[in-house]
Amino acid sequence: MSKIFFSAFRRLLLKSVLVAAACLVAIVFVAPGFAQDKPDVIRIGSTAPGHLKFILAQQDGWWEKEFAKDGIKVELVTFNGGSEATTALATGAIEVTYTGNNPALRVAASGADVKLIGLSSYVKAGGSSIIVKADSPLKTLQDLRGKKVAYLTGTVRHSNFSKALNSVGLTTADVEGLNLPFEASGPALLRGDIDAIVETDSTAAKLVDTGEARVLYDTGTHPEWNVPNVISVNGAFAAKYPDLVKRLLKVDIEISRWADAHPDETIKTFVEATKSSEKSVRKTYSQGLFYQDPKLTDDAITALKGEEKFMAGAGLLKGAIDYGKWVDKSFVDGAYTEVAAVQ
Repeated sequence: MSKIFFSAFRRLLLKSVLVAAACLVAIVFVAPGFAQDKPDVIRIGSTAPGHLKFILAQQDGWWEKEFAKDGIKVELVTFNGGSEATTALATGAIEVTYTGNNPALRVAASGADVKLIGLSSYVKAGGSSIIVKADSPLKTLQDLRGKKVAYLTGTVRHSNFSKALNSVGLTTADVEGLNLPFEASGPALLRGDIDAIVETDSTAAKLVDTGEARVLYDTGTHPEWNVPNVISVNGAFAAKYPDLVKRLLKVDIEISRWADAHPDETIKTFVEATKSSEKSVRKTYSQGLFYQDPKLTDDAITALKGEEKFMAGAGLLKGAIDYGKWVDKSFVDGAYTEVAAVQ
């Protein structure tokens, strides 16, 4: 056998082996009974430090326990803002995310393959606070004209601030907006580098409770401005693994019910994880109920449509949402059916 023939034969043999291996792989993944098609990992995201159910799940491993039986790893990922989280969702970097309504509406309007599958929360009390230094001369919303105001753009706080300004004939164009997280805006406010901050009530209370700042305006006085936070899923993942999405929501339902049954423990866990003011958190959940039910009600969808309309008018949204494609109630409805069957 010549060297040339041996080399050619070796190449032919190697090619045959590779073809056989490919066929074997195809059989394993296609033929029923050989292997179950499932992901190695499910990545669930939330804006840092996390929405309430996300934090409770982190604390006790709710989702990890549910999917461990399948050998599926669960990774909980936090993002600096909702826009980062929804971008990761749309690109497939994560499979599910808990975010505010504004980032979810924007990514849906962009035409990305994402689905609205449930509510993270729908709390009618609380909202956003506009705070200033305790000794600030600013007294009213009108006083903010031309002032430096920090808020994270594209968030629910941004939307609430826009609504507050609109109520007195102003817009965000009338202030000098600074896109800063609280870690930067808080110290800047106390130094006098900026004039005001727009933050969640519980975060703003970190400075208000110490007497370093005071509330100029509380959007919680307008419960009609509140819109549900949402749970979204990557469309391709949902189409491929509908049962896993339903099971994830089944656990979500269980977490929401556990929270209402254990209010003190829930508040303690949330306060420790978020470094929020316990006084403010207890005020928001004054009745010991946390409004974490994920069910997609008509009221919630109407509120989201209203928010979309506001965002578009305020220049906070590009595009339009096809609710027939975006909203998919089948997963959460199926999850409730399973929970009811177990009970």
